[in-house]
Amino acid sequence: MYQKLIIVGNLGSAPEMKYMPDGQAVTNLSVACNRRWTDRATGQPQEEVTWYRVSVWGRQAEAANQYLDKGRQVLVEGRLRPDPHTGGPRLWTRHDGTVGASFEMVADRVQFLGSNGNGNGANGHANGHANGTAEPAYAEDEIPF
Repeated sequence: MYQKLIIVGNLGSAPEMKYMPDGQAVTNLSVACNRRWTDRATGQPQEEVTWYRVSVWGRQAEAANQYLDKGRQVLVEGRLRPDPHTGGPRLWTRHDGTVGASFEMVADRVQFLGSNGNGNGANGHANGHANGTAEPAYAEDEIPF
């Protein structure tokens, strides 16, 4: 079996990097992917935003934390990580009592797109991991976010 997800979107917040007990870096990104279209019946513009919580590991995590910031456009290749209890997106309850869903992704590759505001262009990327794997084997309660 094989699974690959490719998304292009903008960071909704600054990256959050933590270190696992063994020293492995992990960075959490919140990526918004927008889809825009015109409704055929009304002619009105429509928009749909899907949020992904992306885990980046190893050297890529350190580079993402160093060079990415809120609003920056990124291309992420990886796989979906389902909720271990439901097999689907992670479900949570908002402050108003409604249910929300979080699509979680483990990155194999993160490519920086657009400008970072410092005049540095679109070709930066973080490829590879310190140990050559997309995600080390950690228990769910060991991940620091």
